[in-house]
Amino acid sequence: MKHIGTPFSEKVIANLKVGDVVSISGYIFCGRDAVLPRICKELEAGVWDKRSIDLKGGVIFHTAVSPAGVGPTSSNKLEIEGSFETLSKLGGIKMHLGKGAIKPETVKMLAENNAVFAIIPPVTALLESQTSERECVAWPELGMEALYRIKVENYQAIIAAAKRESIYE
Repeated sequence: MKHIGTPFSEKVIANLKVGDVVSISGYIFCGRDAVLPRICKELEAGVWDKRSIDLKGGVIFHTAVSPAGVGPTSSNKLEIEGSFETLSKLGGIKMHLGKGAIKPETVKMLAENNAVFAIIPPVTALLESQTSERECVAWPELGMEALYRIKVENYQAIIAAAKRESIYE
C-alpha cells in the first residue's frame, strides 16, 4: 500500500505503476458527465483561472456527491473519458479516479502527461465514512453533479493505467 496525499507532485505520479494499491488522503475534486465538459470548455477558453480553483496535482473522482455519499461512476462514458486529456494537459490533473476500462489511446495520453487512472470499488457507504468535508465549488445549479471538493482520509484505489500500460490489456 502506498500512502499518497494531494496535491500530487510529478515525482509521486512518476513512481506509480499498474497494480499499485494506493491510499489517497487530502482534497479531491468530484465531477462526472454534466460538469467535466464545462471544466474542459473553460480550460480550453483560458477562463478557468477566474474561478481560483487550482486543479494542478489534483484528482478528479468520477462521481456525484449526494447525501448518501459518493461512489464511482463509469469512467469510459464519452463525456468523462473525453475530459481526461484536457484535464491532464491544461488543468494539471494527475489522477483520474473511477471505474471501468478506458481506451488504449487514453492510456497512452495519460503516460504522455505523467498522469494515471485509478479504479475504486463501488463502496459508497465506506467512502462516506472516509469523507470529512464537502464543498460545492462550481455550478451549484447541477445539484449533486456540480463540481465538488471533498476532503478524504485513506481512500483506497488501484492504479489501472500508467506508463502506457493498463490492467485491461
